[in-house]
Amino acid sequence: MTSLDSVLDKDGVRLVVDDAVATVTLANPAKRNAQSPALWRALAEAGRALPGTVRVVVLRGEGQSFSAGLDRQAFTPEGFDGEPSFIDMARGPETELDATIAEYQEAFTWWRRNDIVSIAAVQGHAIGAGFQLALACDLRIAAEDVQFAMRETSLGLVPDLTGTHPLVNLVGYARALEICATGRYVHAEEAERTGLVNLVVPADQLEEAARDLAAALLAAPRDAVVETKALLGGAASRTYEEQRTAERAAQGRRLRDLAGVTD
Repeated sequence: MTSLDSVLDKDGVRLVVDDAVATVTLANPAKRNAQSPALWRALAEAGRALPGTVRVVVLRGEGQSFSAGLDRQAFTPEGFDGEPSFIDMARGPETELDATIAEYQEAFTWWRRNDIVSIAAVQGHAIGAGFQLALACDLRIAAEDVQFAMRETSLGLVPDLTGTHPLVNLVGYARALEICATGRYVHAEEAERTGLVNLVVPADQLEEAARDLAAALLAAPRDAVVETKALLGGAASRTYEEQRTAERAAQGRRLRDLAGVTD
């Protein structure tokens, strides 16, 4: 019997932990899970609140859309209640603006921690900040109706919520530039063909597919997955010889651990 615990439920974000699997849900379907600074703070809090037993985190959105992106209220003079408007932030000191954006980015950075594997289960619209949130995860499963788009450039802005690095890594510079500069939709067939998503399934099978992938990820010993993720995550920044060295060091740690050798 598993233990199902609600850890957090605030500002459009719900975190539920079921033994080794945590589920983070964007829970404002009436607004197509549009994002706001309050939601970003709640996402960052969800990352900090994960129990140490969690190995896999599934990210999903309630309703027909994963996330329609930034709530357009951010661009109005009044902004969000209790929040400085984006217009006011732009008129303030550059150092404060940089610090504020860095705080917003924290909602998007913890998904690639080595101690967890994150899966985005994406249906319907994943626009702008929604696209970047899906890109923040290690793996992506998409429904057949998915529509990814990076619309920031169309608004005179740039993608600034950590999405550019994984996008280039996944589809290459030229395609990433074209996707961002045109703001066009990327549909399921192209997303799977280009490696943007790992798997495409019918919409009514999305949650089941995410559960199956989570179960498969839990089949291997945790430490082996953690070490492998760290190896793969750093491979792009290492030379071939540096990667060989990292592999030997990681394997040495695993073998000593399995043999019960302590330093």
